[in-house]
Amino acid sequence: MQTFSRLIDSFFSFPAYVMLPIIIFVMALIVGMKLRDAFLVGLRLGVGFAGVFIAFDFFVSNISPAVEAISEVRGLDFPVLDVGWPPLAAITWGSLIGPLSIPFVVLLNVIMVSLRWTRTVYIDLWNVWHFALIGALLQAVTGSLWLGMASTLVIAAYTFKTADFSGAYVEREMGLRSVAVSPVSVTGMLPFATVMDWVWDRIPGVRNWEFNPEKEGKSIGLIGEPMVLGLLVGLGLAIAAGYSVRDTLELAVHIAAVMFLLPKAAGLIGEGFGPLGEHLKERLARRFGENHELYFAMDTGVVMGHKSVIATGLLLMPVALILAFIVPGNRVLPLGDLPNLISVMAVITLAHRGNVIRGVLTGVPIVASYLWIASVLAPLYTELSASAGVEFETTRQITAFTDGGNHVRFWLFHLFQGNPWAIGATVVVGLMLWHAARHSAAALREAHAKR
Repeated sequence: MQTFSRLIDSFFSFPAYVMLPIIIFVMALIVGMKLRDAFLVGLRLGVGFAGVFIAFDFFVSNISPAVEAISEVRGLDFPVLDVGWPPLAAITWGSLIGPLSIPFVVLLNVIMVSLRWTRTVYIDLWNVWHFALIGALLQAVTGSLWLGMASTLVIAAYTFKTADFSGAYVEREMGLRSVAVSPVSVTGMLPFATVMDWVWDRIPGVRNWEFNPEKEGKSIGLIGEPMVLGLLVGLGLAIAAGYSVRDTLELAVHIAAVMFLLPKAAGLIGEGFGPLGEHLKERLARRFGENHELYFAMDTGVVMGHKSVIATGLLLMPVALILAFIVPGNRVLPLGDLPNLISVMAVITLAHRGNVIRGVLTGVPIVASYLWIASVLAPLYTELSASAGVEFETTRQITAFTDGGNHVRFWLFHLFQGNPWAIGATVVVGLMLWHAARHSAAALREAHAKR
């Protein structure tokens, strides 16, 4: 087990944009692409993901000090510190369930694809920790390895299905075939978002509100440019943080630059995966017929090229800071995970046809519940991260705003402990999944009609 654990640690020491091109290159050769074309497909994907991560890291390095400064200048003293996802990953890989989950999740995926229970081929092994975290939490609380593994496989199966749904929206809004979005942190609330899309359609006035920076043939002025939104949000955060004129202008331009660079880098991902998707479609059509379609699940960087995705996440950042003062029971100021709102709202925005207004409206209850759940689980995260050897120079409890406040994980955490409200919520979750299946099927029909 120690040897296996070391191999796993070695594998995950490589960033996704290093290992992904190798996996895609091999896959391209398997589906019959020429050596040169397969090499370029893998390289473009690797460069595209590297560009997205570099731009996003730069964004985080600029936004985090600004939020910290807001907390200090405004005298905000929340008892829980948002440190982002790293401690949660440490909790996962420090448990027995972490390394054990990989072969079991892969096997489950193979079985579900073979039985046509899912179209998603989950190649994003770096994000398997999102599944294993619920198992690690349950094992720590209940002492049961089997309960932990069962919950890990349940959340994995849930994610495969919601990734299926995401593939329809990615194709309809971005024209990318055979691509799904992988993390449960991104697709987990997709069923809720489809229900909210149904609700917005039935509210007079609201159903006609639209702001879509991606929509062709419609002028929405300067505000439709993510660069301009980045500039304005940067100015607002800098002023709230009490920055000097020089630092204010630097932050505004830096965020504007990231909002411009993210779509450019993400465009390489779509450019690279397009030919592979076509080859895969042809190969499957010859063997299984035209109606059989598989999706390759990848990290959210694949949809970061969509202007509405960036705009929605960016606008929700100041909203999240405001909600931190309003949500009952909240004890955390979003900090480490705040930039992650661009990622977690990505597929939800696509499900709303790129309508930023609907994305933000749907995002408000999601963000509010992130805050509450992250606050509730903070004592457990603090205890387990200390056991995993993660140390912080603070006496406060720690949590992660989005990953630590994940709704699906919170529901399963209580469901596997027999909590009555979680058992009752299973019916609601099932109905939302049913609605999401219908909603995404309609989106897929639209996507096919555009071909």
